[in-house]
Amino acid sequence: MPEPLYDLVITGATVLTGAPDNRTIADAVIGISAGRLALIAPAEAGAAPPRARRTLHLPGRVITPGFTNIHTHANLSMVRGVAEDLGFAPAYTPGIPQGHMVTPDEAYAIARLGALEALLFGSTLINDTFVHPEVVTPAMAEIGLRVWSCGRIHDVDFSGVSVGRWEHVDAIGDVTLQSALDLAARYEGKSNGRIGVQLAAHAPDTCSTPFLRRIAQAARDTGLRVTTHLSQSKVEVARIRERDGKSPPELLEEVGLLNERLLAAHCIHVSEGDIARIGRAGIHVAHIAKGNATGATIAPTHKLRAAGAKLTLGTDNMHADMVETMRWALAVGRIQVGAVTEDWQPSTVFEMATLGGARAMGLEDQIGSLEIGKRADLVAFDFRRPHLTPATNPLGNLVHVAHGRDVELVIVDGDVVVEGGAPTKVDEAAIRRDAEAAIAALWTRARAG
Repeated sequence: MPEPLYDLVITGATVLTGAPDNRTIADAVIGISAGRLALIAPAEAGAAPPRARRTLHLPGRVITPGFTNIHTHANLSMVRGVAEDLGFAPAYTPGIPQGHMVTPDEAYAIARLGALEALLFGSTLINDTFVHPEVVTPAMAEIGLRVWSCGRIHDVDFSGVSVGRWEHVDAIGDVTLQSALDLAARYEGKSNGRIGVQLAAHAPDTCSTPFLRRIAQAARDTGLRVTTHLSQSKVEVARIRERDGKSPPELLEEVGLLNERLLAAHCIHVSEGDIARIGRAGIHVAHIAKGNATGATIAPTHKLRAAGAKLTLGTDNMHADMVETMRWALAVGRIQVGAVTEDWQPSTVFEMATLGGARAMGLEDQIGSLEIGKRADLVAFDFRRPHLTPATNPLGNLVHVAHGRDVELVIVDGDVVVEGGAPTKVDEAAIRRDAEAAIAALWTRARAG
């Protein structure tokens, strides 16, 4: 029987499989066929590599599953280096570029910059929400990664939120919800399954209670999952208490959104009762470790996990380095309990960044770990660098001292989309140039009032 011919074989690297058994393979052989992992095994001493159309020999590299970055706003790179120091999310802050100001052409240019940044840092899937998704969804997918996308679903008039005016308009809700449903009808499952949609209910305070019920019904009717911001600020909590007499998690439970198909970002300002309610529902919490800490807040991750919530990681806005996010998640988790514990280790946050995120997307049988039969989504880090030497514990090195800029190779669906640290499908310089011009125009308009 002839030896199989793989599309791509990778040899010489150490592999962190991310599988439930946390298996690590030194000097591994990986074989990829038809976009899937067909071989993962230790190299046999003296054996020739398997036959392949292309072979990459990568000694000194560490290969991981692609990161599942499950809460991003690629367009918010437009406020990078500014919004981090304001104390509030951009949508709630006057005087800076906001979503309702962005034109379709600007959204196209800026989203491609954010998606490229995420890909170069090793994210093979992003779950992105913002504006003009009908334009940015295919534009981001063309860069080579998996893109789950949706426009902000809300019925508040965002032009008033930053100045404290909360006006809910039925017509706005009609447009934003229908836009999301149209997006799903057009793009769900396209590009060989690399594009998908989650219904992005913006937040409890930017959606009226009747509108939240409509979103919950739409999710049931379509089978789509829902992503939202939950208990992200004291403003949100106070607004919902005043409007509905409840906490945000209580409200979502009442309208039928608090369940195992919900992906909720932040979950910072939660009471003990809220934590218990979130845990019972088994929701997926998108822990934004760095972004929250930058804003002087920490989500109670240990309590949420103990209650039954499923923890994942996202970069949110301003940066897209999932390695840095893992490091912050590890550190702030230890600060919360005041100790280094056996149940909060590099393996904990690595799982949150890979297989945990895949579960939140309903894709754990396809991605999130390097196992035979799964889609070939993987990242190679160059460990031949002083700060990653010695690699006594590759996973420890990855979480404690690596950076997204150590990524050398990214493969999505068996396709090499980053090689030598550079994208293979797009012109990086052109993307940066176009995004800079779009962002400059936005800032000019924002400063003019």
